[in-house]
Amino acid sequence: MTQSPDIAWRDAELSDPHHNAEKAGKVRRMFTAIAGSYDLNNHVHSLWQDVRWRNFAVKVANVKPGDIVLDVACGTGDLTQAFAKSSAAKVIGVDFTHAMLEVARDKRQGLTTQTAQKVSYFEGDAQNLPLADASVDVVSIAWGIRNVADPAQAMREFARVLKPQGRLVILEFSQPSIPPVRWFNDLYAGRIMPMTASWIARDKSGAYKYLPKSVSTFMSRQQMLDLFSQAGFTQAQHWSLSLGICACYRGTRS
Repeated sequence: MTQSPDIAWRDAELSDPHHNAEKAGKVRRMFTAIAGSYDLNNHVHSLWQDVRWRNFAVKVANVKPGDIVLDVACGTGDLTQAFAKSSAAKVIGVDFTHAMLEVARDKRQGLTTQTAQKVSYFEGDAQNLPLADASVDVVSIAWGIRNVADPAQAMREFARVLKPQGRLVILEFSQPSIPPVRWFNDLYAGRIMPMTASWIARDKSGAYKYLPKSVSTFMSRQQMLDLFSQAGFTQAQHWSLSLGICACYRGTRS
């Protein structure tokens, strides 16, 4: 049977999506399919907690006046814009899905002139960033590291483009450690959200089946902290947000 061109992820591929040889293309295809409704689904299905999580990430990044911030896998630009409202001098958003960047560029028009002037967007890959060595003060990536084909390579790229003492901040979904919270999160993210989000997005790509599976099959918090160390970051730490549904990580470029 020929696969529909709309489908990025088949059910049989979701038991281990991170080792799929075609992961990068599938991720790009699914985000292209859901770009128009991505923000609505994020807000609705997080009960608007995604806004609070982004604000927390900006806070722990410790942005200083004059800093240059690189927001990787910036998607529709919500975290990029949050950084632009800080004391940063310049914020660069990079994503490898053109349709998501188009939404981000449209949303920039809603910013004040002063804030909008800080923001620029480029199409690029987290594993091969289009920036010079030691050129930015902060690198951020929100809910994107698990979608990268080779997270370790991306982490090395983050270290390469950061100046000494630069900060890397990662937001990522996590597995709650409190049993009742974990049970509810598994039910909500694994069964309810895929149906309602797919309905809102009119999605046939399998994006909202992939997204919860990509969380439950991704690395643990300790493995993420180990990845920071392996890439040369020091002072790596993390915070649990919303009872462990989300985690924020920060490390310093040595």
